[in-house]
Amino acid sequence: MTPTAPASTIGEVLSRLEKIIAGSQGADERTGYFAALYYKVTSRVKDGIAKNEFEDGPRMEKLDVSFANRYLGALEQWQKNIPPTGSWKVALDSTKRSSILVLQHLLLGVNAHINLDLAIATVETIRATNQQLPEIRKDYDAINAIIGSLTYEVINEINRVSPLLSLLGLHGDKPELLLIQFSIGNARDGAWCFAEELDKKTGEDYAACIASRDQDIAKLAGALIHLKGFIRLTLWLVHVFEWKKPARIIRVLDSFKKTFIKAADIR
Repeated sequence: MTPTAPASTIGEVLSRLEKIIAGSQGADERTGYFAALYYKVTSRVKDGIAKNEFEDGPRMEKLDVSFANRYLGALEQWQKNIPPTGSWKVALDSTKRSSILVLQHLLLGVNAHINLDLAIATVETIRATNQQLPEIRKDYDAINAIIGSLTYEVINEINRVSPLLSLLGLHGDKPELLLIQFSIGNARDGAWCFAEELDKKTGEDYAACIASRDQDIAKLAGALIHLKGFIRLTLWLVHVFEWKKPARIIRVLDSFKKTFIKAADIR
C-alpha cells in the first residue's frame, strides 16, 4: 500500500483532521477523540500565524505541519497494520479498549505527540531552515502554550461525557497517581531537553536517540493506562457513568471547536 504523501500546509492538515474526525464518528471509533482535540490546536496556530503572533510565521507553519505529519503518519501506519513508534502504538492500540476513560485517551495522545514528536519536528524545522535551535525557542513555547490551554479546556469539558470525572481529584495527593500528576507543562519542558539532545545527533546516533526516547515514552503511556492501588476502583466508578458510544463523544468534542478557538483568541 502506497503511503499518503505528508501534508504540506496547515490547511491540508486541517482537511485531513476533518476527515479523521468524520470517519471516526461514522465508524464509531475512539481515534476521533485526539483528532478532535488536535483540530482545535491546529486551527488556533493557523489563526495565530495570520495575526502575526509568532516571531516567524512561515517557520511556525513548517513546524506545525512537520509536527502534525508525525501524528498523521503514525495513525496511517497503525491503520495499515504497520507498527508506528512505540508511544503512538500504545496510544492507538488503547482506542480499541472500551475500559479506558476519554481523559486517558487524550492524555495518551498528548503524551506521544509532545514527549516524542514535538522535539523531532522542532529539530527537523530548524535544520530545514538552516537555523540554530535557540532561535526557535520563543515560537516553540508559544505553540506549547496553545496546546496546554486548549487541552485543559477540553479536559474540563469532558465532564459532560464523564460526569464523575472530578472524583479523580480525590487522589491528587497520591504520589503514584500518574493520571493526575501528568503535566503538559512538564512534558513540553522535557520535550525541549530532548530537542537539545537530538540536535547534537546525526545519522545512526540520531535514529538511536529517537528510539531510546520512544521506549521511555511508551513506558510512561503504559503507566497512564495501568494505574495501581485504590485509584483503580475510582477509575472503574468514573467509567461506569461515562458515556460509552464513541460517535456521541466525538460529536461533543468536535462541537466545541468554535468555542475553544474563540476563547483562545480572547486570551
